[in-house]
Amino acid sequence: MKKYFYIALILLFCSISTSYSEEWSDYSSAGNLWDGQKSITNAEFEKAIETLERNKVKKENKQKKKKIKKISGGGTSLHPELEPTADIQEQDPLKIDDNEGQLLNLPVKLCIGEDILDTGFYNIFGQKDENGNVYLLFYQSHYFKGKLKANETNDDFDSDSINFVKLIPYNNDYVKIAFGSLDFNAYVYVRYLNP
Repeated sequence: MKKYFYIALILLFCSISTSYSEEWSDYSSAGNLWDGQKSITNAEFEKAIETLERNKVKKENKQKKKKIKKISGGGTSLHPELEPTADIQEQDPLKIDDNEGQLLNLPVKLCIGEDILDTGFYNIFGQKDENGNVYLLFYQSHYFKGKLKANETNDDFDSDSINFVKLIPYNNDYVKIAFGSLDFNAYVYVRYLNP
């Protein structure tokens, strides 16, 4: 039995070695692979690289246009300055027009000097004179109704905006009017009439 096993092993070894010898003969021609190749100059190489880079740029531009189309919907605008491919123009800074005043609702009658302001809506304007004194002017429509001297402050009275006017209850006889603008913030205590 051992004899048959050795014979089979020898035959197997011989068949493997002959099959590998055929493969080794293929490697002998590996040195001749470069014989038919054409040599390339530096100019030809650079031209090929430029073509590849140009294609890369085209592909990037195409992807950018797809993104713009995805965001803007791909349509064109009726206004040329709103086109998705147009350059964004710099906008002028926002100018706050303080000529409109700040609207204040008075639910009580205020005593301004000897005058009494009735309940209702008033436009409040802040004014600073050349001496640095601050005044609050009360208007209804275009009629001047009264003027109060106020105290300038750095307090913003927890307001969310720059321009504001607030009526804040103080005690049983006085209310506090807080005013804010781009130029200054001010407050004044005003006596009111109990209803």
